[in-house]
Amino acid sequence: MSVLPISALMQEHRLIEKMVPPIRKELLKIEETAVVNSRFIDLTVEFIRKYADHCHHGKEEGILFKELFVKPLSSEHATMVKVLIDEHVYSRKTTSNLEKANESYRNGNQEAIKDVRRFLSDLAEFYPKHIEKEDKSFFYPAMEYFSQPEQDVMLNAFWDFDRRLIHENYARVMDELEKLAANKP
Repeated sequence: MSVLPISALMQEHRLIEKMVPPIRKELLKIEETAVVNSRFIDLTVEFIRKYADHCHHGKEEGILFKELFVKPLSSEHATMVKVLIDEHVYSRKTTSNLEKANESYRNGNQEAIKDVRRFLSDLAEFYPKHIEKEDKSFFYPAMEYFSQPEQDVMLNAFWDFDRRLIHENYARVMDELEKLAANKP
């Protein structure tokens, strides 16, 4: 029995869902203390950008959706793909706004707390709904457009994507280490 490509995407959803409870706890702390833990925000932004967006949305947009667009999609499914892409764009913009608000706070702007809270809250509300839409309304119907061999090729493309991603990441880390090592104390 073959594994569906969407199984990999749904497994990634389970990790993305794990970020929501810590975000909600952090929101309560911010509300109670009027203090932003900028490191928490930095890590949240990094997780969303590198994992949720680059890794996960990268596979959806660059592989699954791309392959779907060459299929004769029903108008409902074509609309759903466009909605999901728009939601990915929303996530990117909200994450960028969160990063900017955190930087403003870090630079002494106490008013930025309300923006940090708003964007953090927006992301905590967005991801569960987005994930539910994909898991329950889109992924399984989308697989019906592909034969088993096409699904196997897609799953291999997902694995190749992940392999390249980890190598890209550590090549970047190595570049940074080399630059740091080249600087004399």
